[in-house]
Amino acid sequence: MSGEDKRSLQEAGTDLERPSEVSTTTSSTPESGEMSNLLAGMETLSPGPLVPGEVVQGKVLKVADAEIVIDLGLKSEVTVPIAEFQNSEGQLSVAPGDTVDVWIEQYDEASGAVTISHQKAVRRRVWEDIERAFQEQTAISGRVVDRIKGGLTIDIGVPAFLPASHADIRSRSNIEALKDQEISCKVIKINRKRNNVVVSRKLALEEELSRRKSELAERLVEGTELAGKVKNIAEYGVFVDLGGMDGLLHITDLSWGRVGHPSEVVQVGQEIRVKVLKHDLEKGRVSLGMKQLTPDPWEMVPHTYHAGDRVTGRVVSLTDYGAFVELEPGVEGLVHISEMSWSKRLRHPSKVLKLGDGVEVGVLEVNLPKRRISLSLKASLPDPWTTVGEKYAVGTVVSGRVRNLTDFGAFVEIEDGVDGLIHLANMSWNRNIKHPSEILKKGQKVEAVVVALEPANRRLALGLKQLEEDPWQGFFDKTQVGDVVRGKVSRRVSFGVFVEVQEGIEGLCHVSEIANGHGARGDAELAVGSEHEFRVIRLNPGERKISLSMKDVTAAPPPAEVAKPKEPVRLSTMAEALSSAGITPYESPPAGES
Repeated sequence: MSGEDKRSLQEAGTDLERPSEVSTTTSSTPESGEMSNLLAGMETLSPGPLVPGEVVQGKVLKVADAEIVIDLGLKSEVTVPIAEFQNSEGQLSVAPGDTVDVWIEQYDEASGAVTISHQKAVRRRVWEDIERAFQEQTAISGRVVDRIKGGLTIDIGVPAFLPASHADIRSRSNIEALKDQEISCKVIKINRKRNNVVVSRKLALEEELSRRKSELAERLVEGTELAGKVKNIAEYGVFVDLGGMDGLLHITDLSWGRVGHPSEVVQVGQEIRVKVLKHDLEKGRVSLGMKQLTPDPWEMVPHTYHAGDRVTGRVVSLTDYGAFVELEPGVEGLVHISEMSWSKRLRHPSKVLKLGDGVEVGVLEVNLPKRRISLSLKASLPDPWTTVGEKYAVGTVVSGRVRNLTDFGAFVEIEDGVDGLIHLANMSWNRNIKHPSEILKKGQKVEAVVVALEPANRRLALGLKQLEEDPWQGFFDKTQVGDVVRGKVSRRVSFGVFVEVQEGIEGLCHVSEIANGHGARGDAELAVGSEHEFRVIRLNPGERKISLSMKDVTAAPPPAEVAKPKEPVRLSTMAEALSSAGITPYESPPAGES
């Protein structure tokens, strides 16, 4: 405060004190109170001695075209170039009535002349703030100005350097993306004399992240619902930013329905609501769920689906073993490949169904604990085996296509869904068939006779040889015991020789029935392929056995001897049919028989 100002105030104070001599009560009058407030206000506005190099506050009185008029409480106002209050875009940052900081460059108390600078005041305040932030390790804000070698230039009131390694928590190659952004950072190095400041955005982010994690950890209780933002999408799930910590939303927890890829449900940047399923404090992992925010559709399955029901659905997946059908969102059932067709033996479900197909299926079983529903596609189609018994009686001649060959026979499809088996034993009366490929080929059209039928067990036995007359029966009809027949040695065994007396019909000449045992007709004469005359000494039509003898071939025939049939054994329907077709187990013959 100048000397004149003090004298003026003292004189004013003296004048104001004089009325108090008249009355001691006037000091409590309203006029006295207003005067006290005025004096107090004047003391407040009085800046005191101005010292060059200090920063004081002044009030903006006027904004002119080229200058700003500021009241510092002196006799006269002080002016500052308007440029000191304009930013880089030329915009003015003050208005009349604002209080601003100014730097006292020069002050002549005698004349009252003063030179001030707003920019230097701002710069000093900035440096003070920077030094305080450095000492206290608090964050300050700044604007990213430009990309330079090794990092970025940041405007924090003064130019500062942000190294690329401190631009983010994780290393990033596109730090240019931060340009023109307002960021928070920490001062890690300062040299005021050289105007050198180095800052770190990474440290500020880590501190903020740690703070948010601490706050979030208190709220991450299993079952809590939270809002989050989709941060990243992988094939197995979605990473959700919970505001300080990431959580994993697994693909199986996105929806009760089938999800092929998480991008079918959510997109990066999308705001979603999730439920905390598990929070592992030690590992810092959070498992999230989204489908858990809606009721589980399987809760209603026992009330909606029952074995025997006919339902409709959509094919959502095909595998080697079957097709999954979505009955409703979140509820699927499996149609096994064996339940897809009555007639076709499928190698893959794609032969019948395609993804997206609408199908009608039958419910076979509902297993709620395992969340499984077994479905059948063929259950909605008529079963051809229900009418087989009416169409094909034993003895009926049928035609079909050889569908498959096995070691024991051939399967012939006589109509869609109905296959019959031609066993090796039913392929020829007189040939020893070791594999069906000897007389049949896959895809070949053939005729056969129904020799046995069990619709309940879905079995149908067919025969090829039954289309022709049984040569064994013909031989037995025209041959009697004692007859001499001519045959060719087909096989030699330890107990005798087998002789082919007719194509496909063999008899046994036991070693005891060879002339003189090992006499005139020895091994050399009974070579395989040699022909001789034999006498029939025994016939067994039931077992298809013929016993032969080389003794006394020219002598008179003995009395006829025909083997008595054995007591029949009770057989199953299929066995009876096979027996009637001439198929019986082969037994090693006793000495003297075949």
